[in-house]
Amino acid sequence: MMSRRALLLSLSLLSPIAAHAAEAPKATPTPAAPASADSFKGQAALLPADSVTKHHLNGIAYTAHAGTLILRDSDGKPTARMFYVAYTKDGASAGTRPVSYFFNGGPGAATAYLNLGAAGPKVLNMPEKDPTDGTHAKLGDNPDSWLPATDMVFIDAVGTGYSRPTDPTKAGDTFYGVKQDASAFAKAIELWTANNNRQSSPHYLVGESYGGIRSIQVANALQMEQGILLNGIVMLSPALEMPLLDTDNNPLSAALLMPSLISAHQNQSVTPESAAAAYEWAMGPYLTKVANRIPTGEDAKSFYADIAARTGLPAEIIAKEHGVPAVGAHDIMSRNGRLYGLYDFTQSIADPASDGLGDSPDPTLFGFGRAYGNAFSGYVANDLGFRTPLTYDLLSMSVNASWKWSDGGPAPIHQIPVLNKLLALDPGLRVFVANGYYDLACPFGTARWMKDHLTVGAERVSLHLYQGGHMLYTRPASRHALAQDVNAWMQQDAAQ
Repeated sequence: MMSRRALLLSLSLLSPIAAHAAEAPKATPTPAAPASADSFKGQAALLPADSVTKHHLNGIAYTAHAGTLILRDSDGKPTARMFYVAYTKDGASAGTRPVSYFFNGGPGAATAYLNLGAAGPKVLNMPEKDPTDGTHAKLGDNPDSWLPATDMVFIDAVGTGYSRPTDPTKAGDTFYGVKQDASAFAKAIELWTANNNRQSSPHYLVGESYGGIRSIQVANALQMEQGILLNGIVMLSPALEMPLLDTDNNPLSAALLMPSLISAHQNQSVTPESAAAAYEWAMGPYLTKVANRIPTGEDAKSFYADIAARTGLPAEIIAKEHGVPAVGAHDIMSRNGRLYGLYDFTQSIADPASDGLGDSPDPTLFGFGRAYGNAFSGYVANDLGFRTPLTYDLLSMSVNASWKWSDGGPAPIHQIPVLNKLLALDPGLRVFVANGYYDLACPFGTARWMKDHLTVGAERVSLHLYQGGHMLYTRPASRHALAQDVNAWMQQDAAQ
């Protein structure tokens, strides 16, 4: 199987599969005037004019705007067209109505997941009897949309979704890196804000998985490059520090993963209290053991048996791996002919390589999650009136392979110092972190560790746990709870 870090290409699905959309009244698209007289070549020329449509959701009248924002170089020449979908509540005061900017992760993933999975006015529901069956996913109104709380702008990173660079040969240096990507998003956000006269609105960022790193970097770029301060950041299943996800070489990472393994074994009986107890054990007795010499004799036997009892993993496998489960390896992910998911360790499919031959693809990454591609492209074309011959690219492998993780060396840029600085400079900035109990890709232990190691503003960082995995919002109850919690969190700004 692929390594855990390689599988972190969060919700980075390579191509869509069929999803059956529910019939819905189609709004008549109103093409917007072209943003400029720029001429484009290649794929960038295949993006149509913006489309504006009118809709209703649960008594709320709103406008959907599907289109592109043009990024330019220092000479004013276009460098990219960034695709976005904005939902704005009709009749609301622009000065007081919050606006939230969404992006997914990868790097290389587009925003269809957060749009149709969590917050947008439409939602792709997986079958209740088998949530791993993307073939029978249904698109319908989202009763848990964030629209009552905030206007929303979903933006695809350059090279993903429908966002295209004007010169693909220069895109790697211009866009495909932590800092370059943050600057591109910051400029896109500034353009949308200015074009829609939303400078005085409360502003929020919402990022999933690598979108956690991206949200910190974009917040910094917004402040330093665009003069925009944020009210808040929402992180869903965030990657925060990449070294903390490398369990093969870091005992601390192994300890931070352990509470998610324990919670997955507890499954429906998991509670915030049991998760906290698992974290304390992992950061205490467990970390002390695995960070020291490999135990031997009865000490080893007792230690490995304890881990096996807490996680439900076979004791002989735990012993072979010296107490550090090799998450992503076949002997951890496959049991009794069932393949369990890195993104939700309580979900499983029949293991196509149960005999040990061939590949064992992740159920979320390569299975039901792909349904978002076809569902989103159909929704944008048929409901929002944005039609293009381009493929909606849920993950660009070329973007991912080209990614620059640091300013000059091999090590990823560290995020906690940047977040510390943001919290210090912006006393009004708040951070909402949501994790699923059963996510092994970005385990909830890393979020708690991050908060515990902030030197400024930790009291303004709130941690929230939900039933589910990385895509916790695919569970209707968790999607509802998340929407309620985010709404209440945003209302704290309105009350000030």
